[in-house]
Amino acid sequence: MVSFLATLKVAADRREAFEQYCRELVALTREHEPGTLVYELVRSQDDPLTYLWYARFVDRAAFDAHQTSAFHDRIVPPLLACLAQEMDLQFYDYVD
Repeated sequence: MVSFLATLKVAADRREAFEQYCRELVALTREHEPGTLVYELVRSQDDPLTYLWYARFVDRAAFDAHQTSAFHDRIVPPLLACLAQEMDLQFYDYVD
């Protein structure tokens, strides 16, 4: 399995747009990618401009398919443009 946790800090004036992009990306991922087991975004209660994104894929091929999907290529660039700083992306091994 491939898992990641991303910390995203959003620019205050881009929060609504960011959340719109994320909702679309989550919906399309869940609908079209059976190899994606978990794909969730949560917002901090202490800092509403900080988000955590957790994803888990059945294998590397499923992760690669996600990264190269047409909707990913369309949505992610404007989503990342909403960030106030570079995303912190960390990969993890699933512990069963």
